[in-house]
Amino acid sequence: MSDAVNLADKLSTFANHWSPKIVAGFNGCDVMVVKALGAFTWHSHPDTDDFFLVLKGRLRIEMRDGDVTLGPGELYVVPKGVEHRPVAEEEVHLLLIEPAGTPNTGDTATAARKDTI
Repeated sequence: MSDAVNLADKLSTFANHWSPKIVAGFNGCDVMVVKALGAFTWHSHPDTDDFFLVLKGRLRIEMRDGDVTLGPGELYVVPKGVEHRPVAEEEVHLLLIEPAGTPNTGDTATAARKDTI
């Protein structure tokens, strides 16, 4: 990668929700942006933590033991194996980092395809 990645520019190239787009990679991880709106499915990742950084908007991460609400510039890491459901009452822009190939639902059968932009 020879150029800086402008996250706002990348986010402006698509409108669909809950469909992560890979913008970079490092050390075997995908760096992704995603637009979120509404409630995602309850899921867990048995082998990896789940990293959320809010770029724009507010995100509530529901977990069985309590919720975490994030605003712009705030991040939260859901520990591996913890069932959770991200919820966005209004459109939210997120940065996600996870090992390459990790399904966003924790299950390859139901995961969204991750395109590189």
